[in-house]
Amino acid sequence: MIKVQKGTKDILPNEMSVWHFMEEKAKAVFTSYGAKEIRTPIFEATELFARGVGDTTDIVNKEMYTFEKSERSLTLRPENTAGVVRSFIENGMHRLPSPVKLWYKGPMFRYERPQAGRQRQFHQVGVEVFGIKQPTADAEVILMAINYLKELGLKELTVELNSLGCPKCRENFKTKLKEVIKPYLDCLCEDCQSRYDKNPLRLLDCKSPECQQIYSKPEIQAVIQGDFICEDCSNHFNELLGYLDELGVKYTRNKLLVRGLDYYNRTVFEIKSNNLGSQNAVCGGGRYDSLVRNLGGEDTPAIGFAMGMERLASLIGEKDESKLRAFVISNNANEALKLSEDMRSNGISCEFDLTGKKFVKQLEKASKIAQYAVIIGEDELANNQVSVKNLDTGEQKTVSREEYIKFIV
Repeated sequence: MIKVQKGTKDILPNEMSVWHFMEEKAKAVFTSYGAKEIRTPIFEATELFARGVGDTTDIVNKEMYTFEKSERSLTLRPENTAGVVRSFIENGMHRLPSPVKLWYKGPMFRYERPQAGRQRQFHQVGVEVFGIKQPTADAEVILMAINYLKELGLKELTVELNSLGCPKCRENFKTKLKEVIKPYLDCLCEDCQSRYDKNPLRLLDCKSPECQQIYSKPEIQAVIQGDFICEDCSNHFNELLGYLDELGVKYTRNKLLVRGLDYYNRTVFEIKSNNLGSQNAVCGGGRYDSLVRNLGGEDTPAIGFAMGMERLASLIGEKDESKLRAFVISNNANEALKLSEDMRSNGISCEFDLTGKKFVKQLEKASKIAQYAVIIGEDELANNQVSVKNLDTGEQKTVSREEYIKFIV
């Protein structure tokens, strides 16, 4: 027997009500902020992710599904910001009035060790906002994410924030960080030793207990907890915090928060759930003001976020499947078929028995999957009538074929 591949899973019919719930809430919340849906291809040129996500990241170095086709290198998308930015540039969306707000949902692919809420094929829902450099956009994007999670029914949430500064002030921080870490370089894990020269900010993202112990040393913490960002970046961040305070958003400043992608600058944030254990982030995002330019577009500020839908589904739990509105009960297949199609043409979901079971068996099935039973027995057929039974209350009426619809709409 051929089985589903490791790190992938079927989303079965009994789970779909949760997925539809997440998708419908995404559309409702994000469109209320003026965002429009975009759907990009699931594979792109490999160069897009190397240039966009960063060739020093674990995603590009270890986790991408890349293949050669007609002498071209293609990659299944490991995330969707780079693809949305590519589409923004290619389709001339920079000519639209700012801000341009886009939202998406769909599958992503990363080769990593499967764990709770994380698969090799996984799904994300996210938002990207282009064209606004002011922290008003940061505040609105964070609120959009919080309100979406609230609409899903999630309550035990915490927001963590940090500012990575601009490239100029970040270079000073990298230099100081490398100076205090250098004496411990041989004690770091292999990944951190590689990151030390290529991308020292990523050192702070390491989950190795040994590395975390080193980074907790007083002289290293003094650099990490120091204020390295320039005046402009500091003003931007403080203004954002002022907006969040005004709106009653609870947050904490986490100076170890750097996110795992190279394109971030200034504001980065995560929203965490207290119900997911150690891997508790349900939303991550931030500013990427240089990414549009780096991928060949005009200089365009931008900010966005993404959420893993498998993790969200695990927090939401099961949703009751929607019952059919009606089930036709009859031993006359021709009449049952005609009546079913009549109801469907009037927007009523319904089924009828396809196998010719006895009335009792048909009624048993109807009581499990439908709200109403529409019965066509010999008497109803002879008098051009149907009997409509409310399966919740047990109330039953016999009415004409011309007016039965109004009793079940």
